[in-house]
Amino acid sequence: MPETDAALIFDARDVVGESLVWDDRRGRLVWVDIIGRRIHRLDPSTGAHENWPTGDLVTSVGLRADGGAIIGLRKGVALWDFGGPLRTLATIEADRPGTRLNEGVVAPDGSFWVGTMANNIGPDDAPLAIMSDEGRLYRVGSNGKATSLSEDRFGITNTMAWLPDGRFITADTMRNALYSYGWDKKSGRLGERLPFFTGFERGLPDGSCLDAEGYVWNCRVVGGSCLARIAPDGRLDRIVELPCSWPTSCTFGGAGLDTLFVTSARFTMSAEHLDAHPSEGGLFALKPGVRGVPANRFG
Repeated sequence: MPETDAALIFDARDVVGESLVWDDRRGRLVWVDIIGRRIHRLDPSTGAHENWPTGDLVTSVGLRADGGAIIGLRKGVALWDFGGPLRTLATIEADRPGTRLNEGVVAPDGSFWVGTMANNIGPDDAPLAIMSDEGRLYRVGSNGKATSLSEDRFGITNTMAWLPDGRFITADTMRNALYSYGWDKKSGRLGERLPFFTGFERGLPDGSCLDAEGYVWNCRVVGGSCLARIAPDGRLDRIVELPCSWPTSCTFGGAGLDTLFVTSARFTMSAEHLDAHPSEGGLFALKPGVRGVPANRFG
């Protein structure tokens, strides 16, 4: 399948599909619908699908070494075993009622990194304007201790990827920028924020994943309708067009980690647009000609 032939493989109709991860042990994709308040699991080879309601916003999901999941919620991080109760592990920014969690990814050291942002979802699930940079980055260890990674502030925290050379890549959607950081594991802190990939004219940066060659695949949300493959030196390598306007998150999966899967959103879209583009919010797949790397596991 050529790289330009991304196909809809599951009509999820997610409001905001996010945090896509491949469970290589089970051969399943796992992701969340933030505003739909549900967690998905899909076997792409058979189409077998499960979903679990979460009651409140669910913002991210990662895999655990013991086979369970770690979940980002509105203000907390919880352990979960694909059914049953959510067991709170950490609470983030309890003293800041105007913020919520957003991106969350398991790091190479087995910790869970999460970002916050000003809450942009109203009580009726309508969008709220973000008026200031309230987002921060945190690391949650297996003991439940949450520590700040940097004093830097973000409008919307997105993308968490660790390059083979040790640099950490993250994004601020509001600033249309991906940044790189050095990570001092001894101090547990990030170094200076440096521009990595900025000002690209197609949409804005959302979630990303890494391939086996150390390149970053970045979803271009808010009308970007594409993936940007970015070289380790920050150079644009190629663009892959997608049949959705708000791609949100991506991961490599399948038996050979050679299929790239992409979630999407339909948040803020008009009824007229959705009538004309009913696959918005769906899950897509393509074969880009490179392989991915296995997801890190928590714990």
